[in-house]
Amino acid sequence: MPRRPATETPRASRLSGSFAKTATISVSILIILLLTAFVGARRWAQHALNIALPQIDGQLSISGLSSPVTVQRDAHGVPHIRASSLDDLVFAQGFVTAQDRLFQMDLLRRHAAGDLAEVLGSSMLQHDRIQRVLQLRGTADRAISQIPADQRHYLEVYARGVNASIQVQHGHLPLEFRLLHYDPAPWNARDSLLVGLVMFQDLTNNFTTKLNRESLAAQLTPDLLADLYPVGSWRDHPPTQPEVDLTAPQELPDIPLDESQSSLRAPRNPRPGTASSADLLSLSRALAPLCDGCRAGSNNWTVSGSRTATGKPMLSNDMHLSHSLPGIWYEADLQAMIPGDDFHAAGVSLPGVPFIIVGHNAHVAWGFTNLGADVQDVFIEHLRGSGSSTEYQSADGSWHPVLHQTETIHVRGKPDVVLDVSATQHGGLLTPIVSPLMPSERRQLALRWTIYDPQVLSAPLYDINAASDWPTFLQAFANFGGPAQNVVYADDQGHIGYHAVGRIPIRGNPDKPAVPQIPPTIAAPAPAPAGLPATPATDTRQVPLATTSAPATPISPVPVDAVSGHYDWLGYIPFVALPQSFDPSGGVIATANARVTPDNYPYTLTLDWAAPYRNERIWKVLSSRSHLSQADMLSLQTDVYSDLDHVIAQRLAYAIDHSTTKDRRLHQAADLLRKWNGSVDTDAAAPSIVVAARSALWELILDPLLRPTVSASDSIPKNTAHPSNEASLYTWGEKSYAAEQIIMHTPPRWLPRGYANWDELLTSVVDRGLRDQKAPFDLSRWKYGPAHPVDIEHPVYSQSRILRYLIGMRTGTGVQPQSGDNSTIKQVGRTFGPSERFTADLSSLDDSTLNIVLGQSGNPSSPWFLDQWPAWYHGATFPMPFSVGATNAATRHILTLNPQ
Repeated sequence: MPRRPATETPRASRLSGSFAKTATISVSILIILLLTAFVGARRWAQHALNIALPQIDGQLSISGLSSPVTVQRDAHGVPHIRASSLDDLVFAQGFVTAQDRLFQMDLLRRHAAGDLAEVLGSSMLQHDRIQRVLQLRGTADRAISQIPADQRHYLEVYARGVNASIQVQHGHLPLEFRLLHYDPAPWNARDSLLVGLVMFQDLTNNFTTKLNRESLAAQLTPDLLADLYPVGSWRDHPPTQPEVDLTAPQELPDIPLDESQSSLRAPRNPRPGTASSADLLSLSRALAPLCDGCRAGSNNWTVSGSRTATGKPMLSNDMHLSHSLPGIWYEADLQAMIPGDDFHAAGVSLPGVPFIIVGHNAHVAWGFTNLGADVQDVFIEHLRGSGSSTEYQSADGSWHPVLHQTETIHVRGKPDVVLDVSATQHGGLLTPIVSPLMPSERRQLALRWTIYDPQVLSAPLYDINAASDWPTFLQAFANFGGPAQNVVYADDQGHIGYHAVGRIPIRGNPDKPAVPQIPPTIAAPAPAPAGLPATPATDTRQVPLATTSAPATPISPVPVDAVSGHYDWLGYIPFVALPQSFDPSGGVIATANARVTPDNYPYTLTLDWAAPYRNERIWKVLSSRSHLSQADMLSLQTDVYSDLDHVIAQRLAYAIDHSTTKDRRLHQAADLLRKWNGSVDTDAAAPSIVVAARSALWELILDPLLRPTVSASDSIPKNTAHPSNEASLYTWGEKSYAAEQIIMHTPPRWLPRGYANWDELLTSVVDRGLRDQKAPFDLSRWKYGPAHPVDIEHPVYSQSRILRYLIGMRTGTGVQPQSGDNSTIKQVGRTFGPSERFTADLSSLDDSTLNIVLGQSGNPSSPWFLDQWPAWYHGATFPMPFSVGATNAATRHILTLNPQ
């Protein structure tokens, strides 16, 4: 009998069906379990967020108060704190700030101290190494016992308030602490200094620019270097300089403008063995991870009553810093109702630091921009010996032992890392050796920085907050150590003013010090009340402060030989000799990080000013207007016109028109550029073309001049467009101005081989920019905003998509189209921009306005987490109630803190 074909038996069929059924059931169970786990995890995360919300109504008894304190919160969660003594007020400020920002405060002190790897892991090890070498924690430790007693007292009172808040939050700490499995250590006065040092570091850290410039200087001729590193410009408008008609055509002198500063020459590098470009880039990016052209700065201005609709001064300030979530500022209204000595100030505070940083009190208003003073020098040390017997040589030829500090970095989940941080001394102060931050550096480079002088960490914020007029305002700032700032002023008596503040080194040879000649009206101004600094005489408001053209305080743009003594620090510029202006006849004062010194100013504050475009635009608008209102101030703060981009656009269009190219897309680019009005709007195509071309310019003209120094084995920082050369080392505040001058003047020395003329080169620049940025074929569709967005994310929640799903609510802004660029008054980058917008109306302080970027709270469950973001993004703002009546009308929640 023939065999039957093999077929599946009934038994096998039953087994197969049983397996499929079992698998289906198992997968279903697994899905159910996963969904159950997800729902459970989400409920846990959301519950943890909810229970971490602070108490904002009712009564709360806490230890540390002498009398009850009232905390009234408005619709945006801004606390209006009312106390019967200053100590209770400062205590309550620390308590309330920690209610909303405790995790941020802990990260800030860890950031400064170099303790982030302990909680965030090995990804932060490089950061912690840098901070330990720079000795920020050691600086705070040394300074806390040497700052004025009243300042230390308020820091200690504030710390007690923070610790009371930590105690109340115990058991329901912010979610970040739970996720990272640690509790915050008690707060102390030193921690507040560390938070201040974070700001100091952000605003004064330029030593890497000197190292980078040294590398470029070894490869470029002096005339090319002079083009790349201008010092000031024809567009500048220092607030101490006589008013000029900025709408009139200006003669364009060769750059740099300031002869006294451009006469400086970089000292020759005495030793070989400089760091590789890879190491320099890595260090630069670690210390300043901002967009090209985005440097910590700000806008501020004040106008007299002659230019306002109310007849009283107005003052505006928007400080440009890296975005974070939550934002760097915390709004507060502080009042100590002391009979006969009422204290009342409102504005933005720095979480971790008592009192108000920028704002107003009942009589005066003030705002800051970064001065950009050069307060760092890199010394090339001469060493002998080895190990613990190593010595360094001082300028007088004597030898001294190198100092050593052991630093232990705790790394989450990994063994500790132990560092031996060495240091020399200059002027009796510590100067850490920073060479280990660049493994290829063979010299011993020591960093001198004003923060290593304890007196520079003096921040008399109470005195500033309590000032009632110009003399008391100056008295407070005369003791302000830094970071060096431009401060503008307005008061209810109709006065406006400006003063540069902070400790700025006087450099030179101690054996042959130069003595600046200061006019008698500045050196011996009008008498002031007893105990107060002298007020500038009326006729000095527009008088240059110098009668000599030679710089008395030379600054080196590169590292210098420590033994030469030519750049030793001889002291600090006297407060009365810093740039200043009071009640100028034009009724306008403005600064925006550009040059503030008149042409013959006797001291060199810096060589590296910010580009002039924002400052120039502010002066043009304000000087041409009258009957200004609060709405006008906000409109100017959000202005996105760029004269830089507009001028370059016209030149690029001309170049394409006169080139030999037949490329249709390039000619479309020329048409778009020619018709553009200069406004960097989100839906405009032309600014996308200009910004891309500005970036590509350096590829075509600078890259060919620099030798490739990065080998394939070198580690290259992320986002480095061209790691095969050193062009990325070119960073300078006036880099965009240098580009404008080169493009407009077309010097033959910058025309690369292979190009017949500058029209052909600039046409290639546009073409390269379009290709580098992957522009669409139809350029009219290349909208600026989506190509240059803003994106602000939480430092912990943004690291995990699963975590964001578990939280189930917004933990950041997401990627949003953005108007403006680094040359507009609204100066922005992807993670950079105005950190607040403030306008004080001295005719009625209740009509003042203020908003921060995101919100008061760091908790996504809070209604005040992102509630201010729409206003910031769309250019709106909020009232800033100050009087008792306005505050009561705005109050939505009242919490009374009672002594326990």
